[in-house]
Amino acid sequence: MGTNKGESSIPDEEWERFLREAEAGSPGAPEEPSARARMVADRLRDAPGSPEAWRAHRPPRQRRFKAWQVAALLLSVAALIVALTPGALSGNWFGGGDEERPLAAESARPGAAPADRAGERPTPDEPFKGSPAARWADGADGIHVPAARATGWMDEAQVADALKKSRDFLTASNLDPAVLRGDRPEAAIALVSPDQPDVQPLLTTSFAKPTPDNDPLLLFTRYHTDEVELVGGTVKTRGRLSYEEGKYGALEVTADVTFVYPFVRAEDGSDEVTRTIVRRELVLSWDDPSKVRTKPGTFSFVSYKMHTTNGGCDVFGFLSPAFTEDHTTADGDEEIDPYDRSEGLTGTGRNGECESASRS
Repeated sequence: MGTNKGESSIPDEEWERFLREAEAGSPGAPEEPSARARMVADRLRDAPGSPEAWRAHRPPRQRRFKAWQVAALLLSVAALIVALTPGALSGNWFGGGDEERPLAAESARPGAAPADRAGERPTPDEPFKGSPAARWADGADGIHVPAARATGWMDEAQVADALKKSRDFLTASNLDPAVLRGDRPEAAIALVSPDQPDVQPLLTTSFAKPTPDNDPLLLFTRYHTDEVELVGGTVKTRGRLSYEEGKYGALEVTADVTFVYPFVRAEDGSDEVTRTIVRRELVLSWDDPSKVRTKPGTFSFVSYKMHTTNGGCDVFGFLSPAFTEDHTTADGDEEIDPYDRSEGLTGTGRNGECESASRS
């Protein structure tokens, strides 16, 4: 027999017995459940499942992580490691260190010479091994060009064009494979003003009749192909351009660049690599044609300085690098570090080429 909520759920027989004993005042007679007790009993009976004890222990549910959550956690840990240890991913943990990574462009004069890597000898497969140049950029990429701004008689676009042509001159005179092998540097000469008489002999007669005072090496790099060959065709460079306003409102561009050339003997079977290092410091004046006699689109030399290591002593016209059996060291010679770019060059022209080098 079903019951409604709020009504008694006690059987009729038990209810009659309760009334009789209550009237008789029998001890231990059952008491009628209160309305609240009956409501609680009904609610518990209707609720599914067994009631849970108060403060009963309930084991925690096991949380399952999704794949993307695990990946996100790992990436967060990796980012934290990189932030705390900048060289962790590209450094010694993964087989390389700072000494192997390419250098950032040189936008200002360095404060000291690069670290030495003595004991590592160059090979035809690794011609820059053991040299700071191993971390330098290839060719023109190693010549930093600053952002252009209006200067002197030039607006921003004209300055940008002059900077580009200044680097083009360095490339055409020191990196062009044909020029290196002895060809006339026509592209470089075309950028030099024909109205600068003191430079014209270097641009004309020096290639056919070089002399100590009229030496094309003062402005151009060349070597004898019957003596040496360039290894791999790559020249390492490091340097920068800077500029300011010059005389009569001219744009004055200063170039300070070091070039490293790896050579082997031209004879068959030769595998010894030697390096010739040429540093050039040029000051170029892009003059206002309305104020100075000059050909538009060309520059004049304010000055040119150079330093050559292992380019040959008492030779001119072409580089003549020495190999192991050729080297001689004079007593008392001061050693020069050809990779030290922390100081500017002194003197004009071919400077210090016969000094001993502390490294190559």
